Amino acid sequence: MSFSVTTLPGGMSADEFLRDYWQKKPLLIRQAFADFENPLSADELAGLSLEEEVESRIVLEQGATPWELRHGPFTEDDYRKLPERDWTLLVQAVDQFVPEVAELLQAFRFLPSWRVDDVMISYAAPGGSVGPHYDNYDVFLLQGHGHRRWKVGQACNADSPLLNHPDLRILSDFQQQDEWVLGPGDMLYLPPGLAHYGIAEDECMTYSIGFRAPSHAEVLTHFSDFLGQYLGDHQRYSDAGLSLPADPAQIDGPTVDRLQKLLLELIQDKEALGTWFGRFMTEPRYPEMITAQELDEQVLNDALGQGYGLVRSPNARLAWRQEQDEYLMLFASGEHCLLPTRLLPLVQLICNRDYLDAEQLQAWRQDDEAVLLLEQLLSKGDLLLEEDEDE
Repeated sequence: MSFSVTTLPGGMSADEFLRDYWQKKPLLIRQAFADFENPLSADELAGLSLEEEVESRIVLEQGATPWELRHGPFTEDDYRKLPERDWTLLVQAVDQFVPEVAELLQAFRFLPSWRVDDVMISYAAPGGSVGPHYDNYDVFLLQGHGHRRWKVGQACNADSPLLNHPDLRILSDFQQQDEWVLGPGDMLYLPPGLAHYGIAEDECMTYSIGFRAPSHAEVLTHFSDFLGQYLGDHQRYSDAGLSLPADPAQIDGPTVDRLQKLLLELIQDKEALGTWFGRFMTEPRYPEMITAQELDEQVLNDALGQGYGLVRSPNARLAWRQEQDEYLMLFASGEHCLLPTRLLPLVQLICNRDYLDAEQLQAWRQDDEAVLLLEQLLSKGDLLLEEDEDE
């Protein structure tokens, strides 16, 4: 059973996109989502920014200072005081709060789902922008409402000059290469490091589908921390067969060679590396929004027997891995468990479906380990009983 999609929104084959564009060059897709119906109004987006648990920002091109940045949560009075133009509201992870927005991600399943970060939505008054900048990750920019002019510039890196700004990384030197105006349903893909500058032609909303790309520093530090949890205090640097040093104060080449060998042996443990990576890439953006719950063992069977399904928590991140034939690993919200390989079809359903109906789960109700897995995911809050969603 395949859970991937083989074409991009708009019709290009996934193979062609991955070969010619992914992490290489921009791609404009006119009417990627034909007759696009905006699942969220500007007022509803502003309403989300009033909530404490929602991460939001407002950028004013000419505020108290040039490119003033304000952090939410905001109030209705904050919006009444804004000028008529040249400002932008940005709301992070809207997919975790609005199911209709989360559904957009199904169209991007030509990429690993564990790479998806979130769907950020921006609303801009006419002229609104966040300035010329670049991102360190891939992004698809889907126009949901109104029109935005996108200017695309040069390839950038850590040495690219920036304005002296305490909060925003705005390029001081933007070298325009291309320019397009996007309307509802149009989409622009941008690879990492490419300068871009979006300016609202009128009132507009843009959906930014961003992808996780951990820095090398994050990989090194987090993996080292993970390994450190399992290394005993007795495992130490050693130098048996040490030669007489010419100078006792010198850290010589053989010493560095021994250290390098020690580190290489640690990082060559592919099982440890894969386990860490699965846990790291499924860490939830807002872990406080995934709450453990008490679950009576009989509740699950009763619910499935009555035709209720299971719903994936919008805040949960799930992935799986199989390195050996003996078992597979399920990663759920930064944790993992070992499972028998016969549960792979169930694990794939759990990881790839936002909703599992009772009929899909019927075959697993007589498998004790499958039922235990579902109970554990329910108790952790990664899965929810369908009836709980409406309460």
